[in-house]
Amino acid sequence: MAPHPWLSRFLAPRGNQDGEALRRVVKGKAVLVTGASFGIGEALAVRLGAAGARVLLAARSQAELEAVGQRITSAGGEAFAYPADLARAEQVEALAARIGEEHGAVDVVVHNAGKSIRRSLYRSLDRPHDFERCMAVNYLGPVRLQLALLPAMLARGAGHIVSVSSVGVRLPPGAHWAAYSASKSAFDIWLGSAAPELRQGGIACTRVYLGLVHTRMSAPTAAYASMPGQTADQAASVLCRALIARPRTISPWWLEPLHWLSAPLEGLLEWAQYRFLPPDPGLRDRAHP
Repeated sequence: MAPHPWLSRFLAPRGNQDGEALRRVVKGKAVLVTGASFGIGEALAVRLGAAGARVLLAARSQAELEAVGQRITSAGGEAFAYPADLARAEQVEALAARIGEEHGAVDVVVHNAGKSIRRSLYRSLDRPHDFERCMAVNYLGPVRLQLALLPAMLARGAGHIVSVSSVGVRLPPGAHWAAYSASKSAFDIWLGSAAPELRQGGIACTRVYLGLVHTRMSAPTAAYASMPGQTADQAASVLCRALIARPRTISPWWLEPLHWLSAPLEGLLEWAQYRFLPPDPGLRDRAHP
């Protein structure tokens, strides 16, 4: 259970626990979930399997994917595991080709896979690969995968694309999150830009902005352990709401007001971070080798 459960529910976007409504939408449909080996992706995949979807599981770890698939099939569902690293172009292309051969056009794509890095700029001076990896997993890989899947979806004239994003992309930049925020913002903007054209082809797009979710990905930041946030299963219920209702966006109730209020105050917020952020212990040494 996440800490501060009442506050967590108050701050989080609303989910949908109606299994029958989900079944009406996804039964018999091919639903691809990236990042399906743990956390939000695993929780969503299990819900989809119980609702009668053909769940296509994608992630790097074959063993973990097969374990998730076993959970689904042992409960009477259908699951297919596709190990692939979204940071590797050849694996993304092979993934899309194999899915096309085995399932034809995908009905729903949930872009859930992600790479999170929280690191100060001064501790990143000799780590450009952090930025490359984040851009590959959070932006270039999903774009490459979606472009490969689109011809079949457009030929059928139907489909739904869901991106699992962060409230951070709608707020002023925060220190230490440069690699993660830039890459998540890139895919969010790409999908928002593509959405009108995709809608002309019968494909809906939903961007879901989640706050803190207590998963393996957030665990390395110790301060998050005591902060209010959703569990993976609660976040999965928000994605179920996205699949059922197909809105343009889903976000916590406070995000859009805060987005508009914070825009004119961005300079002040940057100053506040400069003034009150604890300095990096290695700043002087790294800035002046």
